[in-house]
Amino acid sequence: MRKKIVAGNWKMNMDYNEGLSLFSEVVNMVKDEVTGDQTAVVCSPFIHLHSLVALAKGYPKVAIGAQNAHQAESGAYTGETSAKMINSVGATYVILGHSERRQYFGEDNALLAKKTDTVLANGLKPIFCIGETLDERNGGTHFDVIKSQLSEGVFHLDEAHFSQLVIAYEPVWAIGTGVTASSDQAQEIHAFIRAEIAAKYGQGVADATTILYGGSCNPKNAAELFAQADIDGGLIGGASLKSRDFVDIVKTFN
Repeated sequence: MRKKIVAGNWKMNMDYNEGLSLFSEVVNMVKDEVTGDQTAVVCSPFIHLHSLVALAKGYPKVAIGAQNAHQAESGAYTGETSAKMINSVGATYVILGHSERRQYFGEDNALLAKKTDTVLANGLKPIFCIGETLDERNGGTHFDVIKSQLSEGVFHLDEAHFSQLVIAYEPVWAIGTGVTASSDQAQEIHAFIRAEIAAKYGQGVADATTILYGGSCNPKNAAELFAQADIDGGLIGGASLKSRDFVDIVKTFN
């Protein structure tokens, strides 16, 4: 049975005290209201990680993740944070390849393949993001884009390492725009991703891989999206900054 995950990506929001306050609300709501076997993953800025891990202790339905990691184990990379550092504070997940990292920081599939290797080598679970732009979708190349992001970014992994991944499909045209892919559009891509995984690693691995939808997911549309056969949860942006909204999305799997 695939793991159900709702991951919140705070992006570059929340100062230290704001983050702790928000997370405290989330933890208490999850404890009181989440009755299923789903996991809420909160991916915060680096400044919060240590404290959020401490606050999450004793709450098995809540996990902590970072939003990025450097591809090198260590070295003269001023301003960067290594996977070993992230692991050392007790976080368990790392978002890799988010469309904003690809767009604003020039991260390509080759670099993300290296980051994935380093993150896995340090005992962390990548949430590996893939997705097409509006031009790519309108041009009919979206399936080719998704296939390349998978094959060049993560399909070099052996089966054991690939099985540690969570895949997140985020149509770039739906991130922060208020526009959401229809449930049929999202399911079509998720099914395609699972088929590509099956072709590479076999149906057993594909059936066990958690694939999340990211792109203006909110409490109003989460149930319809998560009801699709190949959608196993969400990577939530703006709604993760509101405890009530985020937990209501997590509760979709109750």
